Amino acid sequence: MLVALMLAAFTFNTAENLPVGLLNLISGSLRVSLPAAGLLITGYGLTVAVASVPLAHVTRTVPRRHVLTGVLAALVVSSLVAALATSYWVLFAARLLTALGQALFWAVMGPAAVGLFAPGVRGRVIGALSVAGSLALVLGIPAGTWLGRHSEWQVPIAVPAALGLASLVTVAALLPTSPPEEEPAAYGSEPDTRRFVTVLATGTLSATGAFTGYTYIVTFLADVSGFSPDTVSILFVAFGVACLAGVSITGALLDRFARSALTVAVATQAMGMLGLYAAGSHPVAAVVFLGLMGSALGPVFMTTQNEMLRCAPGRTDIALAANSGGYNAGIAAGAALGGLILPLADVRGTFLAGGLLTAGAGAVLLCGRLPRRHAPRSLAQSRR
Repeated sequence: MLVALMLAAFTFNTAENLPVGLLNLISGSLRVSLPAAGLLITGYGLTVAVASVPLAHVTRTVPRRHVLTGVLAALVVSSLVAALATSYWVLFAARLLTALGQALFWAVMGPAAVGLFAPGVRGRVIGALSVAGSLALVLGIPAGTWLGRHSEWQVPIAVPAALGLASLVTVAALLPTSPPEEEPAAYGSEPDTRRFVTVLATGTLSATGAFTGYTYIVTFLADVSGFSPDTVSILFVAFGVACLAGVSITGALLDRFARSALTVAVATQAMGMLGLYAAGSHPVAAVVFLGLMGSALGPVFMTTQNEMLRCAPGRTDIALAANSGGYNAGIAAGAALGGLILPLADVRGTFLAGGLLTAGAGAVLLCGRLPRRHAPRSLAQSRR
């Protein structure tokens, strides 16, 4: 069952990011501008950000098996429609349907998966799912880009339909059906409203910081670090490998160091981005700090998801939906902020801003650990 959910995580992340490597092909085939093709990615992220909590709320009483079967069916259908699209707007609508499925998938998949295991290994379960999602960067996107360039862009776009169908059949056959509120991971194990708000703010701010710079990483590596286009392609793969290594190591330690894992991930991301700003003109230093940034990008989201399962003040699916929505809102905000900075400063400025925003996320996290202030007791209370 866990393998089927891991495959679903890999498939959704691959489907989300496949257009990144196919934008030129899609633009030429459908006769739209490159910025219009880019809206296939922006619109997807904004849809996930806006729809996550409402969809989780509407489906809160539906058994998780039925919800997951539904979102995987949406993935299969939308991938087939996208692959058969002959107009931009049909493709755009298909992408929005996939985004709606993903918005709900990340909300319900975590509680459904960890609920199958003992509480003591839940961190490792989240780690396994995050590794599967990260494989999209290392394997799914590069393979899809290669396949699209050696055939047609529709071919890799159709592949998630087959993978999603395999996950759908397994989930429909094997996942237990029970009322969501009675499932083992339906509610936070250590409910804490203050911690929930802190983690949500930290994740959103970290995502904003990361994508303020990462959106323009190709320009940075070429113009600042001086790498050739072929080398930049290799560094993209290395970035994905660093991300995979980061989630693998963090996932193995998450049950033992749940709270400190998020702090370490945010601090590492800040170091990587600020290091690129300060020393990115030196190729060796650029590779080192790029690896640091990559090793933190996946773990930030993974550790916030794990914290939501612990500190959710109510239902975990609503908390996870809020976290996913906040993270995707941060991605969109970061890309927009980087675009505003770029004309005012060189591309290094986007990494300075992103690093400072990430450092701000770390400050929010540390402030959340300060002791609570208790209201002074009244004179009447003190006499009791």
